[in-house]
Amino acid sequence: MLDPAFLARLINRALARGGDFADVFCERRSTISYRLQDGQIHEASVGMTLGAGIRVVVGESAGYASSDDLSEAALLRAAESASLVARAGRHGELAGAELAPQAVGSLYKGEHEEADPARYVSLLERADVAARGYDPSVVAVNGTISDELQEVWIANSDGHLVHDRRPLVTLGVQVVASDKRERGSGYAGDGGRTSLHYFDDHTPESLATDAARIAAVNLHASAAPAGEMEMIVGSGGGGVLLHEAVGHGLESDFNRRGTSLYSGRVGERVASRLVTIYDDGNLQEERGSVNVDDEGVAGQHNVLVHEGVLQGYMQDRLNARLMGTTSTGSGRRQSFRFAPQPRMCNTYMPSGETSVEEIIASTRRGLYAKSFAGGQVEISKGDFVFMVGEGYLVEDGKLTAPVRNATIVGNGPDAMMKVVAVGNDSRLARRHYTCGKAGQYVPVGVGMPTVKISSITVGGTQHG
Repeated sequence: MLDPAFLARLINRALARGGDFADVFCERRSTISYRLQDGQIHEASVGMTLGAGIRVVVGESAGYASSDDLSEAALLRAAESASLVARAGRHGELAGAELAPQAVGSLYKGEHEEADPARYVSLLERADVAARGYDPSVVAVNGTISDELQEVWIANSDGHLVHDRRPLVTLGVQVVASDKRERGSGYAGDGGRTSLHYFDDHTPESLATDAARIAAVNLHASAAPAGEMEMIVGSGGGGVLLHEAVGHGLESDFNRRGTSLYSGRVGERVASRLVTIYDDGNLQEERGSVNVDDEGVAGQHNVLVHEGVLQGYMQDRLNARLMGTTSTGSGRRQSFRFAPQPRMCNTYMPSGETSVEEIIASTRRGLYAKSFAGGQVEISKGDFVFMVGEGYLVEDGKLTAPVRNATIVGNGPDAMMKVVAVGNDSRLARRHYTCGKAGQYVPVGVGMPTVKISSITVGGTQHG
């Protein structure tokens, strides 16, 4: 997007007052989205993001400036602004005479191509018809589809220059069912770093019927019980619990500052021996995958916890340097307007050795949380609250009645210590997961096998 020789000039201008490191992040992003409601298209939008951000790192501090004006004068002013963080007067410069372009891998499937508007509309209309045809109780269907292509160019003072072309497609369906006395809702979504052709095989009909099924289940569900009980976390989407209750606490900025309960605990036991946790930036097609992160480091397979023992943290360049280690390919940002920070990519737990049937059969009285509808966590303590999207009672080793309005309350490390069974059915959930941190939002993937936790607090409206 910008000439390599000019990028080198920007880096040298940014380091004119000194600094340990400097980089330039250039971005061009196009987005098309449609929203269907009440059988009609209610919203259609086209967006374009274009600009560059320049960062200078000095010790623990970083100066950052961005511009959506890509003229030479504007970008040189931005580099000058970023350089003001350096006060030592020590001149720095680009390593080597010029930037050296680096080759990157390819984790994305299918060549991105902007489709005719009628194709986007057709996918949503097919979802609407399928959801309404699933059950007469369906009274509302909302569908959204987005098709995005982000291109980034990243240059840094180590002399590296990389280019990444990142597609991202998402189709989501929200369904409401009603019998005029009660209402139930359900959601299903799919997509990833691929092309619109993905939905040729993963059809809108399959998503819509799944969302309608969940809505119908919740419509006829009983009030959730309250109290301490065993909990079974469903495979795939259950990974939201892992992401929120554990993942954020393993991001390096919280640990460097000592604000995470995992700070200084590498090598210690932090979970049951059955628990292993990965964060991968290099999985084919997955929503959180990147050929390179937003600092130009290749996406990697990172072992966070192995058989219950903490192995390390997710690192960006700045925090890795200050902690005496290297980046794990976890430096991510929402757009050129933001500096990078350590973030999750695709966080999941691999399969264990127990079948789902064995896990259910071993449960005397518990809650099977097949999916979650949202939640929150306090990172410094690990305390969490989650709403169950689809849940069932387990009584004497059998699934019985569906329940609604259930919440689970607990502590991340405590819950991980109480894992007593890990299923052999691990998978990543292809849903529209977007993670927020410090005002920035990035696409992520989550996943896990079916997992049994020996005891957790369930909040509901039925006591007993």
